[in-house]
Parts: sequence; C-alpha cells; structure tokens
Amino acid sequence: MIRRVLLAGSTGLVGKLVNARLAERPDVDPVCLVRQGSAASGHAIDYEELGREPEEVLRPIAPDGIDAAISCLGTTIRTAGSQPAMFRVDHDYVLAVAKGARALGARQFILMTAAGAGGPGFYLQTKGAIEQAVAGLGFERVDLIRPGFLLGNRSERRVWEAIGQNIFAVLTPVLLGPLSRYGAIPAETVADAIVALIGVGGGGRHVHENRGLRNMSAAGRALNANR
Repeated sequence: MIRRVLLAGSTGLVGKLVNARLAERPDVDPVCLVRQGSAASGHAIDYEELGREPEEVLRPIAPDGIDAAISCLGTTIRTAGSQPAMFRVDHDYVLAVAKGARALGARQFILMTAAGAGGPGFYLQTKGAIEQAVAGLGFERVDLIRPGFLLGNRSERRVWEAIGQNIFAVLTPVLLGPLSRYGAIPAETVADAIVALIGVGGGGRHVHENRGLRNMSAAGRALNANR
C-alpha cells in the first residue's frame, strides 16, 4: 500500500532530513510544501492564502487526497522578528496545514514541537497551543514529537545555537529522569522516528520525547534494512 504523505517545513534542520527519507521509501508518495519564493524543490504555496482557504489551496496539489501529514514548520523570535510573527508561523501556518490535510482525508498528523511544550514562556506556550489546536481537529491519530536540544548542521548560521550544541552534548549524559527530555538529540534520530511513525496503528494522541524517539529511530532503521 502506497501512502500519500504531506510534508510541511522541509527546509529546516529536521524537515530536510525527513524529506530525504520519504524520497527513499517505496511505500510513500510524498507531497512536499515549500514557501513561495523558496529555492527548494516542492509545491510552492502562499501560507497566508493557505490559512484562508486550506482545502482549496491543497486540493490541486493532492487531488487524490492525503493519508498522513507531517509538520516540521517552525522558526524563532529572532528569525521571525517578533513574537506575533513567530506565532504566525509556529501556530497559524501549522494549523492551516493541519486543517487542509484533514479536509483531504488525512487520518494521521505528525507534529514536531519541543520538549516542555505548554510550559512557561512564549515559545513553549506557542508549542502547547498548536498541539491542542491540532488535537482538536478530529484526526484518528496525532503524534506529538517533542525533541530536546537538536544537534545538526543548519543552513542558517546561529552562533548561540552552535555554542548550545556543545554545552548540551556535554550535559546530556547527566540529565536523568524527567530532565532527560531536555537533553541533546541528533536531528537524524528525530527524522528517523518521524518517518517510522507513518501509518502506525492505534488512534488517539501520542507524545514522543527523547527516549521514545531514540527507540523508534532504531526500530525504523532496522525495518528499512530488511525491506
């Protein structure tokens, strides 16, 4: 069975890796969304228009419907320029993708947020808000991906993040118990776990943090090796 999978946010650290892995799956027909004006390959869309008419924008791109959708969309206040601008991307654009995917028949939505989503601070509050919004759309299954500090090479230079990667790589082994969710995790591991979740049975809302993501990544690699 070939599953039609919609991917939004394919130019970021994790999304780029997810896109590459989808292209290698013979059982997946990927539909990759990119922002208008982007040099990346995919279906160029206007996210503002998507927010107004999600089904109308996505229907011509995926006329046969969607089985599952993945969102790796996300930005920072510094990159976006303000808190409202960041909320527009991390909440409003993601919600537009989810509404469009649901209208096209998607049964599963895989959403990458962050460890501590819903906690204190604007960033985590935004992540918690979009988790709740997506969970309320009626998908059979919602998988919430909450990685800790992501390790990997970004296309854009973030000096403080590069410093943070070195610090978290050292601290991660001593972050035990509940704190382990905030430890460092390679972007490749998160991408492997996301792709491994496509089509997983069982309904409801499922939260995946560092430990679970590592386990799913290993299981996914083993499955692919035997395909």
